[in-house]
Amino acid sequence: MSLAPHVRTLGRGPGRSRSLTRAEAREAMAVMLSGEAAPEAVGALLMLLRMKGETADEIAGFAEAAQAEVGPMPRVDLDWPSYAAGRTRGAPWFLLSARLVAQAGHRVLLHGWNGADGAVRAGLGEAGIGVARTAEEAGALLERERIAYLPLEDMHPALFGLLQLRAVLGLRSCVNTVCRMLNPGRARAGVQGVFHPSYRLLQADAAARLGWRSLSVIKGGGGEFERHPGKEIAAFGLRGGEAWQGKAGARVEETRRLAGDGPGLGEVWSGAQRPGFETEIVLGTAALALATLGREGAAREAETLWRTRPARCIA
Repeated sequence: MSLAPHVRTLGRGPGRSRSLTRAEAREAMAVMLSGEAAPEAVGALLMLLRMKGETADEIAGFAEAAQAEVGPMPRVDLDWPSYAAGRTRGAPWFLLSARLVAQAGHRVLLHGWNGADGAVRAGLGEAGIGVARTAEEAGALLERERIAYLPLEDMHPALFGLLQLRAVLGLRSCVNTVCRMLNPGRARAGVQGVFHPSYRLLQADAAARLGWRSLSVIKGGGGEFERHPGKEIAAFGLRGGEAWQGKAGARVEETRRLAGDGPGLGEVWSGAQRPGFETEIVLGTAALALATLGREGAAREAETLWRTRPARCIA
């Protein structure tokens, strides 16, 4: 198996090169995940794609091949990827938002890797979200708690290896986007955060090609699906399988940065600390996730879920 035909397609030069078709992208990703491709060819393909800019067909084809390697997974209602580096964000408040969505009865699967930043992994325990190392463990957690987190390195070691090439190449590659589109539980609805706004439409278009029914993509805190409560946000994605755009107004007048010292997730959830700004992050993010699942009156529902949440987070 060789990547040479696909590298040639991308790198022939002005007037001769072209983007990969969805089928070609699927084949190229399968070769890269097999471990049989020459490392020089993998690097060349990824960097040619970065220079050109990925298309929705390429991302959809890559995601299809990557998802095919995951194997059977338990039923999931909402896919929630977490792949931001964390350099420009504070505590991972979106984890409490995901807990609220699960509290409403929806099965939420988080998955991810955040590089050297350990805030998300450390926050899982505080948020009462269990970590699954296998599909069976994920199924048990989803059945019991309706929420689980799958580390990419356990769920998909081959894709994790491609993601780790950032340290070798010195640049982000399309693998970051593919991870966000992985949807290991084959959920019909998903939420995604991006750091660069241009990726919102790309990921929405790829999701449409993959047959997703509902998706919300926002420029979120540090690249996560987490909305700033002091700003109007623009969301892109799908509703009923069709392209969709929406806006949500600011929830508070305060416009400070998300990063900074403050209370922990467990303190806020338990009510030991009641910071208005952080609570609005949680509620606004949960409301958008619930709306993605088709819930009417999502903002009011998020408020009700917050008022009736359990006293403690227990993973």
